[in-house]
Amino acid sequence: MSALPMTRVLETEVAPNARRFAAFAFADVVGYTILMATEEARTHRRWMAVLDGVLRPVAAEHGGRIVKSTGDGVLAEFAEPGGAVAWALAVQRRLAREDEAEPDAPTLALRIAVHAGEITATAHDIYGQGVNVAARLQEHAPAGGVLVSAAVRDAAGGALAAPVRDLGWLSLKHLPDPERAFVIDPETPPTRLPSPPDVSPLPSLAVLPLCNLGGDPQDDYFADGVVDDIVVSLGNLRELMVVSRSSTLRWRGRDVDPREVSRALGVRYVVSGSVRRAGRHLRVQVELSDAQSGTSLWGDRAETEGGEIFALQDRLVERIVAGVAPHVRAAELQRALRKRPESFTAYDLTLRGIGLIHRLERESFAEGRDLFDRAMAHDPGFALPAAWAARWYSLRVGQGWSVDPRADMERAASLSARAIELDRQNAVALATHAHLRSFLFHDYDTALVFFERALSACPNSALAWLLSSATLSYVGRTADAIRHAEHGFRLSPFDQSLFSYYNLLGLAHYAHGDLANAIKWYRLSMTEMPNFTATLRVYAAALAAAGQSAEARSVAARLLEVEPGFSISSYVRTRMPFRDERIKERYITDLHAAGLPT
Repeated sequence: MSALPMTRVLETEVAPNARRFAAFAFADVVGYTILMATEEARTHRRWMAVLDGVLRPVAAEHGGRIVKSTGDGVLAEFAEPGGAVAWALAVQRRLAREDEAEPDAPTLALRIAVHAGEITATAHDIYGQGVNVAARLQEHAPAGGVLVSAAVRDAAGGALAAPVRDLGWLSLKHLPDPERAFVIDPETPPTRLPSPPDVSPLPSLAVLPLCNLGGDPQDDYFADGVVDDIVVSLGNLRELMVVSRSSTLRWRGRDVDPREVSRALGVRYVVSGSVRRAGRHLRVQVELSDAQSGTSLWGDRAETEGGEIFALQDRLVERIVAGVAPHVRAAELQRALRKRPESFTAYDLTLRGIGLIHRLERESFAEGRDLFDRAMAHDPGFALPAAWAARWYSLRVGQGWSVDPRADMERAASLSARAIELDRQNAVALATHAHLRSFLFHDYDTALVFFERALSACPNSALAWLLSSATLSYVGRTADAIRHAEHGFRLSPFDQSLFSYYNLLGLAHYAHGDLANAIKWYRLSMTEMPNFTATLRVYAAALAAAGQSAEARSVAARLLEVEPGFSISSYVRTRMPFRDERIKERYITDLHAAGLPT
């Protein structure tokens, strides 16, 4: 592939808040968290060498600059789209050569996306809606390849290297409008992508997002929810190790080789397919592949009206289980199948509510509760919206957004208990109830009993493993807390709510007294979600305990922006989670040292 011509060199002197047209590229290391967890020192040295020896000088060669490093990636700016694409292709070719020449070094495969538009620029950053679009497009780029927006493709014209593969219109996380994108696939795909460790001898499986053939991006949430229901049913089976639905969303809208999924997630089997929705009419097609060989094991296709989707999902689960774990007893299969609601509308509303609360944005947070309330009103016998409504109240209290924490605590407890009454094997309900008993009511012993029930009902519930880690930290069983958090993370390494996984990994290490690891995980959590108060509190304390006073006070200031009324005395009186006295006293001391108000 030939380099693209440049027509203009980027100005290196940037006027404050300057507004101008530019091209920009996001590059991100594939599997960086896994690499850091398995060989941190070598990965850090390799990344610094790539940053200083490849990314920066090659950017200068093509008339650009590295604006900032984001820890496991970079944001680069160029005067023209041609320069940005030329840089991206040159970087990928250079890294492929170095990877081949150094087979023992950690593989740093990059995903790169290029977009262009109006920006506001400073000496150390660039801002604008287009920059946000580029960041989200990067999530859809192939490892070792380059993704370009339609704007960049049109600007580059005939000079753009071929072949270019059209991805169509992509729905981008937290952005209102879809974006059309094109991919330049790598000449030599990376062969040594990092994989999560094999944590189970059981057959392992991932269910990819169903391709939405209806053409309406608003239906993506529905296709995701269908997959989620299948994943939960499969996860209830002890004979399978199932990756969470959130970890597979990165492949939405892509025609994926199952072997790529196998390398990234460490699974043997991959389920893929499509859904077409027209009003209440649905057509679903699903295929199970052996991801190690790339061969198709079976396929299923069915059409149904909306209210019959739950029977269709049950049948698909049976087919998947029959292909992957043929020795599963019929009785175990019946136990695993999810209870189906009587109201199609309740199911629809619940899926919308879950999507909203995962954002943790205060402006839209209240709407999530309204959707759950409407779902419960439509179908009072459906457990799922009650369980997620309880989670909503728990998050509201934890964030410091509640105007009446005691009333919200009681409401959360009532909802989680109601969800368990409706479905005693619902792991979401059991884990949520357990966390509420622990975090809000300090009834740790009862919480541990319900966590045991949740993990018994669904051993593959990443949420149950994760939330149980918090309670184990609170009671001083810190080694167990670390183990539970790590296992939850392995079950869902690409979860949409990774900030919460990082947060509780940090909590477990802080409680254990390992400040270096606590700070590492909290830094990742804050990068993913800067407004999560549970992260900000303990992160500030950990930094203060480690002697990093300036950074501790900066994080404490951020906490007070999100929760202006925070005080240590009020927090200790109403929300202090630790039962272990030694950890509690150390935490209070560290909060004071971070400069938080008494």
